[in-house]
Amino acid sequence: MHNLSKLASALLLGAMISLPAVAAKSGTLVTVNGVAISDNVANAFLAEQEAQGTPETPELKNAIKEELIRRELLAQEAKKMGLDKKSDVAAQADLARQAIFIRAFIQDYIKKHPISDEQVKAAYDRVKAQMGGTEYKVRHILVEQEADAKLIIVNLKKGEKFEDLAKQSKDPGSREKGGDLGWSSPANYVKPFGEAVTGLAKGKFTETPVKTDFGYHVILLEDSRPLTPPPFDQIKPQLAQRLQQEQIQKLVIDLRAKAKIQ
Repeated sequence: MHNLSKLASALLLGAMISLPAVAAKSGTLVTVNGVAISDNVANAFLAEQEAQGTPETPELKNAIKEELIRRELLAQEAKKMGLDKKSDVAAQADLARQAIFIRAFIQDYIKKHPISDEQVKAAYDRVKAQMGGTEYKVRHILVEQEADAKLIIVNLKKGEKFEDLAKQSKDPGSREKGGDLGWSSPANYVKPFGEAVTGLAKGKFTETPVKTDFGYHVILLEDSRPLTPPPFDQIKPQLAQRLQQEQIQKLVIDLRAKAKIQ
């Protein structure tokens, strides 16, 4: 299964959570040294401020006008110095222009391919099924070699405390907490780890090392309790956003597969 890089995913998400569409409006707002600044540019700037929660007021519009004048003056000076001809500056301008096109395309695609309530509800049902009906409070000790994990198990059987032995774990997040991973659903762990957790009785530890891609684990189940998933309406927006991201990621993968790249 293909996966986009974290960078690509971040770029796509940034494009999805972008500025609202700006209605076209012809006309010139102001002219600076013979260069016209259109009303469309002012509207785009206004939409950006409104998206950040700033209410539209006459003062805001005037501030935007003054800011656009300042920007145009500085841009004109940059061009006089030939900075727009420098390769690194031109490359940055190309990237910015490209980002605008990507944002517009993704907004249009999402509008034409909306996520339905049925899709979101199906995703919610899948999440519930993956979570299961129980969550577990777990500790673990992670080591590189199987022999080390076996020795830890021997020492546990001799009566040594799990918290003390956890100091040799290579998991920095839990090592200083006696191996404590807190409460979680088995679905949140890699498969061998999750299966080992569900197979343990309360207060028991794994008597054979559990191998994952991270190394060898010794796992202790401290407690378990019924797991109540959050209500559908509470996580519906997050699920819809995730489905949109997955939809865009699939689109990019399909485009990549069809593209002629040399």
